[in-house]
Amino acid sequence: MAFELPPLPYAENALEPVVSAKTMQFHHGKHHKKYVDTLNELVSGTPLEKKGLEELIQDSFDDEGKRKIFNNAGQVWNHNFFWNSMSPKGGGTPTGELARRIDQDFGGFDQFKKAFADVATTQFGSGWAWLVLENNGRLKVLSTPNAVPPMVYGHKAVLTCDVWEHAYYLDYQNRRPDFVQAFLDKLVNWDFAAEQL
Repeated sequence: MAFELPPLPYAENALEPVVSAKTMQFHHGKHHKKYVDTLNELVSGTPLEKKGLEELIQDSFDDEGKRKIFNNAGQVWNHNFFWNSMSPKGGGTPTGELARRIDQDFGGFDQFKKAFADVATTQFGSGWAWLVLENNGRLKVLSTPNAVPPMVYGHKAVLTCDVWEHAYYLDYQNRRPDFVQAFLDKLVNWDFAAEQL
């Protein structure tokens, strides 16, 4: 069972001017595709090729002999999730149960945005910022390095922002805080996040 690069849930230019079509062409069409292709090469002809993506991630986490598999599987999963965390009609504020839970667990939407932006901008080097549901039922923001998805720590992903440089460098150069703020203000797909919750 070969892993496939899923199509974007919108056109390459749909997130402009916040994220350019050129960034999407490189990010989805080259970076994400390379992770998919490399993962297929690594598991082809092995017992691992029959495993699903999440099972592969859990099985290869903390196994130094499977580090390349984990890195590529994690990046495939993270990117699949990231594309859906954004929408051309995104931004604004969440509603319903998600809004209630954000108020409850962060003390309000503005406090959530500040916490998320802080985590996203202070992640050293490459990584991801997440809104997750912890095992105790509380929402939390956290960052993970490199290819690590929150599932390996027992958390359920609700929303993510990619803070690898390839996610924003063509449009924002070294201004990661500007990209993160634009993501929060104009791109977040709150309907998708609510479905994850």
